[in-house]
Amino acid sequence: MTAQREWFEKDYYKTLGVSKTSTDKEIKKAYRKLAGDLHPDKNPGNSVAEEKFKDVSAAYDVLGDETKRKEYDEVRAIGPMGGGGNRGGGPGGFSFNVGDMQGGGLGDLLGNVFGGGGRNRGGSSAGVGPRRGADVEAQLTVDFEDAVAGIETSLFLTADASCSTCSGSGARPGTSPKVCQNCGGRGVVDDNQGFFAMSTPCHVCNGAGSIIEYKCDTCRGTGIERRPREVKTRIPAGVKDGQTIRLKGRGSPGRHGGPAGDLLVQLKVTPHPRFGRNGDDLTVTVPVSFADAALGAEIDVPTLNGSPVTLRVKPGTQPGSRHRVKDKGVVRTTKSGTKRGHLIVTVDVVVPSELNEAQRAAVEAFAAASTVESSDEADGKAS
Repeated sequence: MTAQREWFEKDYYKTLGVSKTSTDKEIKKAYRKLAGDLHPDKNPGNSVAEEKFKDVSAAYDVLGDETKRKEYDEVRAIGPMGGGGNRGGGPGGFSFNVGDMQGGGLGDLLGNVFGGGGRNRGGSSAGVGPRRGADVEAQLTVDFEDAVAGIETSLFLTADASCSTCSGSGARPGTSPKVCQNCGGRGVVDDNQGFFAMSTPCHVCNGAGSIIEYKCDTCRGTGIERRPREVKTRIPAGVKDGQTIRLKGRGSPGRHGGPAGDLLVQLKVTPHPRFGRNGDDLTVTVPVSFADAALGAEIDVPTLNGSPVTLRVKPGTQPGSRHRVKDKGVVRTTKSGTKRGHLIVTVDVVVPSELNEAQRAAVEAFAAASTVESSDEADGKAS
C-alpha cells in the first residue's frame, strides 16, 4: 500500500478531467491528450504548464495502475479521519486498534494511511516511500518492410534522465547525502491526532529522508537532468501503423529510489509503393492479360521478401477477383504461438490501349464467335 497524504487532498479524476466510472481506456486517452498539450517540449519556459504536466503525470501514475487506483478509491472513501467518525470510544463513537488488524485487508490499508505512529508490529511506520518515474512518449517512423520483418533501431529523444554528473544522487561529486535527523531517514513524521497518528512528509527533507548539503551543480540536487538520450530497442515483427510499444523502465527516472517509468513508442509505418496490409494479410494487385484471364495461366506473383511465387489462375478469371497465397503474409509471434497471414492477390485484367491488325482481327473473330449477348441486345429483346 503506497497511500500518501496527497491522496486525501488531490482529486486525480478532476486533474485528468474524467469521472470515477471512467474506463481504463478513457483515462489513458485523457492522460495522453493532456500530457501532449502540456509537455515541456511544447511549452518551453512555461512554469505553469510544467507544474500541470507534473500533476497530470502523478494522477495517471495512480489512476493508470489498476491496483493503485483501487487503493486510491478506498482511501478517498475512508477520508483522513476514517469516515468522519468519533475518534474516541464511548457512546455514539467507536474505537479499534489498527495494530490488531495488520494481517491484511482494511488493517493494512489503515495502518499505512495513518502511519501507525511507530506502534505497528514492525516497530516502525512506513515513510513516503519511493516514487515511480513518469512515462515518456515518443514517436518512431519505420518502413513498411521493417514493420513486417522487425528491426533493431535507436530512438533519439530529449527527456529526463539520471544526472550524468552525480549518477542520480543529487550530491556534488565527492560528497553524499546525509540522513535527515528530523525524521531519522523515514521521510515522514508522525502527527498525533488523538486516536490516530497521521504520517506526514518531513518538512526538513521534504520527504526524501536525506539532506543534500552540497548539491550537484548540474542537476541542482534533483538527481535528474534533461538531456538527449539514445534508446536502443528491438521492434518486433508484425507491428502496425499507430501501434504503441511499451519499453519498461526506459522513461523518466524514479524519485527516492523508485523505479523508472516506461517509454511509450507510437509507431508510424510508411506506406509501401506496391503492397498493402489488412490485419496479418498482405495485399497486392497483379496485372493479367485478357488471354491469360480467359484461357487460364500460371503467373508470377511478387512477395515482400523478393522471391516470387507461382499462382495458377483458372480459365474465365474475372477482373478484381481475389486469390490467396497461403502463409506469405505477416508472421507474428504471440503468447499462443506463431501466427502467419496470407498474401491476397487481386487480378487486374489489362485491356490493351492499341491493337495491331492481327490483334484486331483476332478480337473481331472472337466477338463474332461469342455467344454472350451484349446488354443492349438483351434490353432490345426484353422490350
